[in-house]
Amino acid sequence: MLRSFFITLSRNPQLRAFSERSLFGQKLSSRFVAGMTVEAALQAAEEMNAEGLAVSLDSLGESVASAEHAHRSASVYHQVLDQIAQRQLNANVSVKLTQLGLDFDPALAEQILAGMIVHADEVGSFVRIDMEGSTHTEPTLALTERLHRIWPGRVGTVLQAYLYRTAADAQRLAEQGIRIRLCKGAYQEPASLAFPEKRDVDRNFEALMLYLSTSGVFCGIATHDETLILRLCRFFEQHNLPKSLFEFQMLYGVRRDLQRTLAAQGFGVRVYIPFGPEWYPYFMRRLAERPANVLFLARNFFRN
Repeated sequence: MLRSFFITLSRNPQLRAFSERSLFGQKLSSRFVAGMTVEAALQAAEEMNAEGLAVSLDSLGESVASAEHAHRSASVYHQVLDQIAQRQLNANVSVKLTQLGLDFDPALAEQILAGMIVHADEVGSFVRIDMEGSTHTEPTLALTERLHRIWPGRVGTVLQAYLYRTAADAQRLAEQGIRIRLCKGAYQEPASLAFPEKRDVDRNFEALMLYLSTSGVFCGIATHDETLILRLCRFFEQHNLPKSLFEFQMLYGVRRDLQRTLAAQGFGVRVYIPFGPEWYPYFMRRLAERPANVLFLARNFFRN
């Protein structure tokens, strides 16, 4: 119920416009969003690196409606890639294809993304193509495959465990050596496409994380679920597998204690750092994923 409520709110343009422009909204989002500027995100990245944590930087935005907006979004990423190299950060970038124009001009999105990957290749970095709703799944995978063939090792994507198709997609990409971030999924999908029950999503996630982490292709296991994390840690310990085969990936502002604990145990941990003024849809999806975050935010907001 609450999940559907927050997903609906994430699509409300009036509430989005008000929230993103108000100081109240920016303060509320600050737990999960590193700041409104590139510099704020880079400072957060330096702090994470100092604690032994890698990062992925995401300039928030999606569903742009003009080529000008798409190019403007890409320019932020080029700035970030330059700063990653200049500051010698343990970092890469994550981008949504609708932020680059996929919805109205797929060829433009591919061209802009290719330019970003060329830049990442020049500075020794990596571009992660974020996954969006199910209507974008196949276009995202197909584009990832095309670009990986040209720049192997410089581009990867995300798979969502709540979709029925993901097991087949995981095998499809792993066989090509494409790096995958596995997450549970944060969009509203019909029961015809996605597991409606959490227990089934968790079961699928566990099977997929065991497959991907032992596939020989470096992957990211994106979860804050301690039960699933413990199962993967025990599996690697029982089979004497190297921890370098994968990394845990977690969100900025969520379970910082767990991030530090896993890093101290020798596991790779990458923190996903979102930033920028177009934060509203991302923020609402975080609340939809875990409604307990609402109480957490309320307590901390009124405490300050």
